[in-house]
Amino acid sequence: MSALRAPALRARHALHRAAPALAAYLAVRVTGLILLSVWAHRRHHGVWPILATQWDSDWYLDIADHGYADELGTAHNANNLAFFPLYPVLVKAVAAVTPGTRASTALGIAVVASLVAAWGVFAVGERLYGRRVGILLTTLWAAFPVGLVQWMGYTESLFTACAAWSLYAVLTRRWLWAAGCAALAGLTRPTGIAVAAAVAVAALLSLRHRPVRPRALAAVFLAPLGWGAYIAWVGLRLGRWDGYFAVQRLWHNDLDGGLETLRKIRWLLAQDSSPQLFLVLVTFTLIASAVLFGLSAWDRQPVALLVFSGVLLVIVLGSGGVYFPRARFLLPAFPLLLPVAVHLSRASVRYRALALSAAVLGSAYCGAYMLLVWPSAP
Repeated sequence: MSALRAPALRARHALHRAAPALAAYLAVRVTGLILLSVWAHRRHHGVWPILATQWDSDWYLDIADHGYADELGTAHNANNLAFFPLYPVLVKAVAAVTPGTRASTALGIAVVASLVAAWGVFAVGERLYGRRVGILLTTLWAAFPVGLVQWMGYTESLFTACAAWSLYAVLTRRWLWAAGCAALAGLTRPTGIAVAAAVAVAALLSLRHRPVRPRALAAVFLAPLGWGAYIAWVGLRLGRWDGYFAVQRLWHNDLDGGLETLRKIRWLLAQDSSPQLFLVLVTFTLIASAVLFGLSAWDRQPVALLVFSGVLLVIVLGSGGVYFPRARFLLPAFPLLLPVAVHLSRASVRYRALALSAAVLGSAYCGAYMLLVWPSAP
């Protein structure tokens, strides 16, 4: 009995410490939801369909209902093998034992995952810089410009939950937990390879000081298993070794070293006389993320966090694919916000309140604009 009680008490204590951060997270997200609801009501739109059934949400629901395609095809943007399986599998499994539609289940899973992610974000911030920074980091992550996606039927919340707890496990040297969460991240999004790389590099570096560390060595091989397993499965399903990458080419998602990104940024900032507001937001998010990575490196963040953020940035900035969802693709990169959280923790109360208020209100407006005015997917 005592063996079970100790972990339960530790978890209860950790949740108690995280409670202010989770309360702040909920306050930010509810603020965004209220503005979205008021704006949607005035435009005669329903909020639930927007959050639960449109764009990528529809793809995941279709996979939960009908499974994956069994051939490559030639149509662009039409093959559902581009979407990783953990989220639709969870939707199908949970929907089988709960009332309501699969769309409601999918949205509920995303919301619960967002809270688990917020807890993990807080845990990383607290571990590195203390409780105040942990709370500020969680608040800033909630107030990300496209943070409303956290409460949509998308995979960003689930992926961030896996990534955050994997990175926390690395910081606390729980190598098997880190590898397990990394494997789950690899089954959630293609950028799961960034989490696997972070765990593997940190584990290998730990072996320099103590070569005989079986769990760290095992983590090197276990961390990429989720990502690698799905890539291999798609290859077997399509009968070609590059099956998944062939699917991505049909979605125009080749890596081009950042040429398309630079071309789009130059066009929007220097040539387009009337750029769309959402694309300007995406552009400044990409630029700010690159600057924040430089600051993170200057602050000498732990190598696992730098590898995770760096690989994620390389994938997002180096893609030749569609431009408009790239701010969303960077939503899981919460370590990039650590320099801002540390700075705010040392600022005056008035300055901190003004900065956070601006971030929260800006995020609420951007989220509502993204779903109600911007005509395409977030």
